[in-house]
Amino acid sequence: MPFVNAAHARGITTLTLDSPHNRNALSNALMTTLIDALHTAGQDPSVRVVVLDHTGPVFCSGADLTETAAAASTGDMPANLLGSLLGAVATCPKPVIAAVRGPARAGGLGLIAAADLAVCAEAATFAFSEVRIGVIPSLISATVLPRLSPRAAAELYLTGDVFDGTRAAAIGLVNVAVGPEKIDTVVKSWCGSLVRGAPQALAATKQLLRQRPTLADLDDLAVLSLEFFGSAEGREGVAAFREKRDPAWIPAT
Repeated sequence: MPFVNAAHARGITTLTLDSPHNRNALSNALMTTLIDALHTAGQDPSVRVVVLDHTGPVFCSGADLTETAAAASTGDMPANLLGSLLGAVATCPKPVIAAVRGPARAGGLGLIAAADLAVCAEAATFAFSEVRIGVIPSLISATVLPRLSPRAAAELYLTGDVFDGTRAAAIGLVNVAVGPEKIDTVVKSWCGSLVRGAPQALAATKQLLRQRPTLADLDDLAVLSLEFFGSAEGREGVAAFREKRDPAWIPAT
């Protein structure tokens, strides 16, 4: 069983969760495979954007509870890898898009929040179901809480209630909720925009978004700005703008 399928075309790598027999649960095998695939995509200069997709009706059902129960005596639980997976998504130097066509629960929501951009089906359902099985949304808080409004986070974390894609967009878990037939159109539009960005500039911009600099960081930010204006990408981008042409980093169609 492949657990994650990888496909590459025109600068876009699509990593498809492919474990439908357990609703794409976060098993050790799936997470290990996905971490390796993200690392490979991140190091490949031909990859400009990573898309996380899924087979089957469910995006991700959270931790593999069958595997978790079996591993309780050994301590080798799937949750041990979840932090590494969320970090691999969030720190991937390439922009990551989550295409959520169906339900997600618990750790699956952490995976969605770790992506830079996310689109979901309006009818998809979501829940922070941890408290209902006696655990807490600990690791996923690192990616989820920066996305959600505090009131929404308190309500949904504490109640474990199910909410739909429209509300997921309203509270910031995803960027947009659309009809299922429009998800591919949204992903294609984002990919088309993202490949126009310079690779190193996109990677550094992702770091800025994670770090959330303040006025106290202005001196360091000025140095960083000058560094990029003087970089090869910066010089090429300015030249392309002045010459009214595409910069060299845009993939050929």
